[in-house]
Parts: sequence; C-alpha cells; structure tokens
Amino acid sequence: MRSTSTFTKVFLCRDHVDFRKWANGLVALVEADMKLDPFESYLFAFTNRRRDKIKLLYWDKTGYAIWFKALQEQKFLWPKRSELAVLTLTPQQLDFLLDGYDIAKMKPHQPLKYVSSF
Repeated sequence: MRSTSTFTKVFLCRDHVDFRKWANGLVALVEADMKLDPFESYLFAFTNRRRDKIKLLYWDKTGYAIWFKALQEQKFLWPKRSELAVLTLTPQQLDFLLDGYDIAKMKPHQPLKYVSSF
C-alpha cells in the first residue's frame, strides 16, 4: 500500500460495513452514502460490525486497490457515529487508528498566543 501521507484526504465511514463487499460495493457506498468522488486521490476507511477488521480503498490510476487488516484479539477504536456519517482524518490520525489509539480522545496541545510587552 502507498504511504498514507500521499493521499490528499482520508475519509472514514463511521457506520459498520458488510465485509462481503469488495471494490464495487465499497465504491457504491462512497458515491451513494458518503457523497464523495471515489476517483479522487482520497483514501476511504471502513470497518466491520465487530470492529476487528478494516478495509482501506483507493483509486490507483488504473483500478481500485484495497488494503485489509484483521486483528486477532483486539478491536479498532472507531470513532462513534454522530450526525456526520463521514469523518475526515489526517494521514497521521489514520496511522494512529491503525496502531490502536483512540483518535477521538487525542487532543493536541492548545496553541499559545503571546503579546509582546514592548
């Protein structure tokens, strides 16, 4: 698989997906449910009901490529569904998710703003 940093955007489908779907079924979900263009340089992430498997889909110039990972004993800490069915992630957040981190609870340091006293 290409490095996640090569994608312009990463979109995560918050709903679970029937993992019998392969490229054509996932592309249909991207177009119909996510309302996104599956031919862009985007990476689309899906999980199953048990959250122990993940599929990543992307257009690779001549066809769709799918990356698949199945955890043996744990679950992916998938963000909860809110009013948005699609969540936009940074490539770094996707890497954290794949490594087992809960990206919903990760908060960066608050930026500081100083004013010069001169």
